[in-house]
Amino acid sequence: MEQTLKIMDLPENERPRERLLRYGTQSLSNAELLAIILGSGTKRENVLSLSNRIIKETGGLNGLLKSTVEDFMSLSGIGEAKAAQLMALLELSKRFKSYRDGNDYKISKPKDAALLIMNEMKNFKQEHLKVIMLNTKNVVMFIKDVSVGSLNSSIVHPREVFCDAIRKNSAFIIVCHNHPSGDPQPSNEDINVTNRLKECGKLLGIELLDHLIIGNGRYISLKEKGIL
Repeated sequence: MEQTLKIMDLPENERPRERLLRYGTQSLSNAELLAIILGSGTKRENVLSLSNRIIKETGGLNGLLKSTVEDFMSLSGIGEAKAAQLMALLELSKRFKSYRDGNDYKISKPKDAALLIMNEMKNFKQEHLKVIMLNTKNVVMFIKDVSVGSLNSSIVHPREVFCDAIRKNSAFIIVCHNHPSGDPQPSNEDINVTNRLKECGKLLGIELLDHLIIGNGRYISLKEKGIL
């Protein structure tokens, strides 16, 4: 049986960790960066080979970002521990893109809200509904995942949308959902849901500022389109 080449068997200047420390992160390939994060391979495969295969079998970096824990665990050599490492990496990546620093995030226009959630939501394979909650100064207080699945008035209950906004004393909310097809054009059901939430917001004293529909790198603001 052929013995697997271990990372420590490589010359020092070819090992990912040593290369990063000596030459910087920019000198490393995607697989080498992933290998450093995973730390170890399997009995049959060293970590560099494993990392190359993960990236290849998930469809490159874009595919990696869209993967679920089930997707990772379906790969040979990936158990719960490594799947958890990969999911933690993806979540940090999403958070870094959304929150570039620790300062308050203020929303002054629809594009500000879109930039906050675009990178995460454009990769979803199913429709997700999120609610961005704002204070009286339009600063983001909290973002809540409300539902997963086709957006329709039967599953988008105002109670779920406004529950945390009431508890957190939010002044405004922005509703966001994605179209996995990549086309952000609003459907009749999207408009019906928006109108229903708008009326409920009036009764509760929490204004619905906008409803954003996220496509593949594009978005549509129902406020900008004059629908809201």
